[in-house]
Amino acid sequence: MPSSINAIIDHYSAQVDAQLDAILPPATGAAEQLFAAMRYSVFNGGKRLRPALCFAAADAVAESDANSAKVAAALEMIHAYSLIHDDLPAMDNDDLRRGKPTCHIQFDEATAILAGDGLQSLAFQQLTELETLPAPLVVELIAMLSRLGGCAGMVTGQAIDLAATGTALELEQLKEMHAHKTGALIEASVLMGATATGQASKEQLNALSEFARAIGLAFQIQDDILDVESSTEQLGKQQGSDASNGKSTYTSILGLERARREATELFDHSIQALQCFGEKADPLRAIAGFIVQRNH
Repeated sequence: MPSSINAIIDHYSAQVDAQLDAILPPATGAAEQLFAAMRYSVFNGGKRLRPALCFAAADAVAESDANSAKVAAALEMIHAYSLIHDDLPAMDNDDLRRGKPTCHIQFDEATAILAGDGLQSLAFQQLTELETLPAPLVVELIAMLSRLGGCAGMVTGQAIDLAATGTALELEQLKEMHAHKTGALIEASVLMGATATGQASKEQLNALSEFARAIGLAFQIQDDILDVESSTEQLGKQQGSDASNGKSTYTSILGLERARREATELFDHSIQALQCFGEKADPLRAIAGFIVQRNH
């Protein structure tokens, strides 16, 4: 296993990218534009953090394998679909994603909606193709992604976010929103990676859930910090993209320095949660460090 964070992410990314390339339909035939839009949105330069967490959790419990790659691909397709829909005019109305035109700008709005729909259904198809796992475990994985990617997780978080636009949220309300919107899919990535090994104990899953919830919140706080720092550098304004769109952020509520302390404390808590795994959780520790130390 590589030791540096870039090497770890590259190692895991290569595996999930190969799996995504295998399952995504080629951009040919009557639905050529749809399939091109799906591939455009999946292969758009993302860091593959959720797949990396999936693989790393599997390696912490046992050893990642071909099933880990399929679960990681399913998670990344759910993530990509959520970003396509989040960028749409009816939601955040963004023109750029990672410096490139968003899906509805590159193609058109109807194609973008269908691309998100296609990726969501393909993610669940991928979970039906897991091999050597007992059927009850496959059903458990499908239920986990349905729950944390849907009404008990990400989709509800998106709804709360939209309803809260232009409204000043209290800190606990903001935490609840991001626990659903961002944290739930991060938790799914960790828990599904471990569960798909077929060897995770209840104690291990509880520890991984504690890790994932802490690092999921730290991820969003660091995003808000980077928004402020980027806006300050580029525009001389003490507000980030969410703040300028009338949304409450951790930095707008806590201030920049307290937000930084909060992210550090959550990182420390996430590392403490991994004690029972010993050195097998080193990739998870490295990814957690990257999440709170990244500068873009």
